Amino acid sequence: MLTNNPFFADLSTYSPEKTIPFYENVFEWNYYKADNYYTAYLNDIEVTGLYETPEKFKQMRMPHFWMTYIQVANVSETIEIAKHSGGIIEANQEMKGFGNMALIRDPNGAGFTVYQGNMLKNTRTKSMANTLIWNELHVSDADNVIPFYQSIFDWQITQDRQGIFTVLNHQKEHIADILEIANDYKGKYEYWVCTFGVDSLQKTKTQILKHGGQLVLDEGHRMLFTDHSHEAFFYIKEVSR
Repeated sequence: MLTNNPFFADLSTYSPEKTIPFYENVFEWNYYKADNYYTAYLNDIEVTGLYETPEKFKQMRMPHFWMTYIQVANVSETIEIAKHSGGIIEANQEMKGFGNMALIRDPNGAGFTVYQGNMLKNTRTKSMANTLIWNELHVSDADNVIPFYQSIFDWQITQDRQGIFTVLNHQKEHIADILEIANDYKGKYEYWVCTFGVDSLQKTKTQILKHGGQLVLDEGHRMLFTDHSHEAFFYIKEVSR
């Protein structure tokens, strides 16, 4: 697994018992619980994770959200660079037998998790239906965060067109995007967004709406939804069989 690449995502939800049926019906995932963490599988393939939002964050009324994970070679070094580059370290945890993790917020406030270890699998695919296929950052001011991400991940970030920036890793592979979106459209929060591949946009849209999700934006080639919580955002995009 290449370091400094997005590779995994999980969901923070207030009510796993309500959330799990939504994603089981939409993406045909099956969840298995171990140590208060739920791992989702597509047949026998691990695809995502889910956990109940900690009580202190519920009291703060933190929204339900999908979290993007980025593999790093050294969490401690990444934390130090992030601090000096204007980031905020929300959590830092070393789990014996699993690896090191840290939740970091960029200078605009968007959160992501960095992971050091080999126990958490790379579940991002390029073209498999009902799996994570892409990660992108939605921000109001890209110029305020581009130096931050370049410094901690050695990313090359270039403007593709107005408001859209391409993220390349050290091997010049296109691994993510940054989209500059006004707050009056995206809301006050800055966030990383996940895209899940599907066989059919229309069929998946029907399932999402049937089980309480909401359509936020139809871009033609992909659609942005919230799940039943009306807070956790995600895209769906058709993939080739």
